[in-house]
Order: sequence, then structure tokens, then C-alpha cells
Amino acid sequence: MSNRNRIKKKLIIEGLFALLIAISPILFYSYKYLPVTSDNTWSILGITFSNNGYDDITVAFYFYLSKLIPLALLIIWFTTAKNWWYHIILIPISMYAFQLYSVFSEDASKIDENEILYLVAVCMVIIPIVYFIRVKLVDRYVHGIDLEAMEAELKILKEKQGLNSTLDAPIKDEFNGKETNTDNDQGIEQTVPTKGLNNIFHQVRHVLQSWF
Repeated sequence: MSNRNRIKKKLIIEGLFALLIAISPILFYSYKYLPVTSDNTWSILGITFSNNGYDDITVAFYFYLSKLIPLALLIIWFTTAKNWWYHIILIPISMYAFQLYSVFSEDASKIDENEILYLVAVCMVIIPIVYFIRVKLVDRYVHGIDLEAMEAELKILKEKQGLNSTLDAPIKDEFNGKETNTDNDQGIEQTVPTKGLNNIFHQVRHVLQSWF
């Protein structure tokens, strides 16, 4: 797909989103103007809607649209948001999705009752993800802590330390050899004077013995 066609497709999708947002109030209040038949039903595109347990079909569509319109707007917001916290929008999306499912059920007496239990499960997944993203951004842009850069620097430092230890081993061996030779030389130097002194003491003793 060429760049021009991609831009054209993007503009069409964004135009549809803008149109849907603009007419959302009209879509919501359309439940008041449904062409209801005598048997309290409404047919469109071969699909027949009934009151579904509600007092009237207009009441049923009031509940449908009160969940569907915010859900659609939130989905548009989620798909077009560029903020780091956009994942948190999944929580109200889940809320309206669960509520929409409940209003479509036949038991109209249990609307908006147990959805909070499912919503808590969603929050337990979404909130830690958003918090983790926030912590990483704060560490990087506020405190100047880049964990990935620090890990890379530590890896390079460890590699350098390993290389230095490899290079230092022969030098240490040579240095230890020199130290050993030095010690031997010192031992030799210490041995020579000691032997000389012993000979002198022996000669002096021999002279003294000859005198007495």
C-alpha cells in the first residue's frame, strides 16, 4: 500500500470516528422516536426487537443506548489515544461492556448488579500494567534513571573486568617470579656476610687460643 493510499484510508477512518462522535447525542435520543408496532416490537434490516422483559420497547432501547453509546465513544478514545496511560480506558470500556450484556439479558430485574465483580478482575490486571509503565517513565524522565542503559553499562563493565583479569594473570605470575628471585637474592646476600663473619670470628678465636 502506497503512502498516499495509507493517508487516504486513515482520513476516512478518522472522518467516520468524528461523524460518530458528532451524532452520538442524536443516536442516544433516538429511542424516543422508534416506530413501534401494535405488538410492541420494532423491525429493521430483517431483525425484530421486542421489549425484552422491559415495560416498553422504548425503555429497553433507552438502556441499550445508554450503555452502547458511551462504550462506542470509549473504544474510539482507546484506539486513537497516544497517552502513556491509555490502557486505563479499558476499565470503563469493560464496565459498559458488562452492563450492555446485562441489559440484553431477558431478566430485566438484574441490571447493573454483579458487573462490579467482573470489573474488579479487570482492574487487577490493568492497574498494575499502567502503574508499571508510569514507574518506568518517572524513573527515566523525572529521575533520569534509564534501567536499560544501566544494564548495558554493567554488562560492558563485567566484560572489561573479565578481560583485565585475563591480561593481568601473566603479569602477576611474572611479578611473583621476580619477587621470588628477589627473595632468593636477598637470602644469598644475607648468607655471604654471615659466612664472612663466621670466618673472622673463627680466626680471632684461633689467635687468642695461640696466645694463651
